[in-house]
Amino acid sequence: MLKVLYLKNKYLQSMNFKNIFKVLIIISVSFSVCAEELELKNRNTELNVYTGIFDFSDEGKKSALIGFEHQNEDLNKDTFLGNLSPITGALITADTAGYLYTGVQAQYKLGVLNVSPSFTPGLYFEGDGKDLGHPIEFKSELQFSLDLSKRSELGFSYNHISNASLGDKNPGANSYMFNFLKNF
Repeated sequence: MLKVLYLKNKYLQSMNFKNIFKVLIIISVSFSVCAEELELKNRNTELNVYTGIFDFSDEGKKSALIGFEHQNEDLNKDTFLGNLSPITGALITADTAGYLYTGVQAQYKLGVLNVSPSFTPGLYFEGDGKDLGHPIEFKSELQFSLDLSKRSELGFSYNHISNASLGDKNPGANSYMFNFLKNF
């Protein structure tokens, strides 16, 4: 999966949002076909594939992004904050900026609507993208998704990445994404 994310800069720059959306659909259909072929008893792993716009609020540095996130639901815990579980993921932008992260996500089910806030510290690599002021960044995210089936969800998420003033500057980045989530 990391090979998919490490696409050459020229290819990413030539891709527009429409092409990224087509790739997301192809990946999601592939996962559906593979999942139907594999009849696993324990569907405890969730994979979230997403695409969107990194730092949409900065006209000079906004960029297309693609990423993935893994969640092992065997490690979840019911707390007074809700059902919490660890998540790990990565994203890369068309400007070759990248973010590797791991953290915690809460899950709240409201019928077919799922609300998932998360907090994930991580390492940011600037590439040719926006200078966020420090390699250590913190991502706060809110994701809304709808159940498509018992094992699939389609969603929308918004996040803010910031270094919490660890660096000399802290411009932050606001991003939105369209998500496809699949349980295996």
